[in-house]
Amino acid sequence: MDIVSQSSKLTLTDGNYHIQAVNVMEMCQEFGSPLFVYDANKIKEKYKQMANAFEGLNAKIKYPVKALSNLSILKLIKSLGGGLDTVSIQEARLGLMAGFEPKEIIFTPNCVSFEEIKKAVELGLTVNIDNISILEQFGHEYGNSIPCAIRFNPHIFAGGNTKISVGHIDSKFGISVYQRRHVQRIIKAHDIQVIGIHVHTGSDILDAASYLQSANIMFELAFEFEGLEFIDFGSGFKVPYKDDDIFTDVNSIGDQLRTAYLEFVKEYGKEVELWFEPGKYLVSESGYFFVRANVIKPTPSTVFVGVDSGLNHFIRPMMYGSFHDIVNVSNPGGIPRIYTIVGYICETDTFGWDRKLSEVREGDILCLKNAGAYGFSMSSNYNSRLRPAEVLVLDGKAKLIRERETFDDLLRGQVEIDI
Repeated sequence: MDIVSQSSKLTLTDGNYHIQAVNVMEMCQEFGSPLFVYDANKIKEKYKQMANAFEGLNAKIKYPVKALSNLSILKLIKSLGGGLDTVSIQEARLGLMAGFEPKEIIFTPNCVSFEEIKKAVELGLTVNIDNISILEQFGHEYGNSIPCAIRFNPHIFAGGNTKISVGHIDSKFGISVYQRRHVQRIIKAHDIQVIGIHVHTGSDILDAASYLQSANIMFELAFEFEGLEFIDFGSGFKVPYKDDDIFTDVNSIGDQLRTAYLEFVKEYGKEVELWFEPGKYLVSESGYFFVRANVIKPTPSTVFVGVDSGLNHFIRPMMYGSFHDIVNVSNPGGIPRIYTIVGYICETDTFGWDRKLSEVREGDILCLKNAGAYGFSMSSNYNSRLRPAEVLVLDGKAKLIRERETFDDLLRGQVEIDI
């Protein structure tokens, strides 16, 4: 663990905010609001940090598509040398469209039918199985003709929120490590070829020791499988959301894993690849969500800023209680005042309580930081609202990578009948 000031590429120069060399207000005028913007330089920086942290570990980075699935982002990850972690056939198809080879994509679904597993095999993906029933069906269908991986549940409670803590005893994810004998019986009965084992304990892990604990469990478990090609440790690395925030020190994890890995290789008799699945770590800090202040609404106890967005576009603060720093990019020199920033959805959708912002006027543009992960990818058309555009700032230029939705998009797929 370490303590640092929040890393941000949103810079204030001569009274104007910029991302790289792009003026934020001009970008919002060109593309409108609400608007998701991603800084490609930040993604490159985070990828390099992780690659350096795990240097010498025969490491592979598998970016989880669910964090941010835009094709241009996937192509950027591809250009950096990464692979993909997918949880649906649709995510896998996006990866293939972005130029990834099937062998570069691991497919780790949960509670899907065996029909979806068969589709993944047809696409040539590495299938990661997380329950006994599917493992039995896989063995019956393919025997040793198609290799697979197995996801285990280590029974470790880790993560910043119960919704994203997925490695504890009550989690639906993975096959319990206490069912390993049952797993071995199924493997032997069907002659299943297991080439990888996988674990993921949760997101926003505060304690690096929890991560290393699950890693040691996997090293021990690996000796029960001959011919492993990889061990996948998942991710869960916490990023800073505000000044003086705690974040996961990946360099420390890398150093400690390096010692354990070298000892494991000596005993196992061969090198295996170590896979990591950083989603939030790679893209969260790259993202900025720009919204417009529609109304300033004083009440007897609170001054609300009502903006042109809500939980339909960015649900993380409401669903997980996540903190996102908010700044007024239109009036950086204004007198600081206290506001509660809320959305326009017909539910309580609060982005931030009692935030000190430069004085906000109706029409001002506000920025929510750390919006790159699980922002647009979790957005919806709730209240029949349209989803925003997405922009990637690449090489000092703002490039539109998703058009803003129109009313026609709401009607697409609907079939009107005579009543």
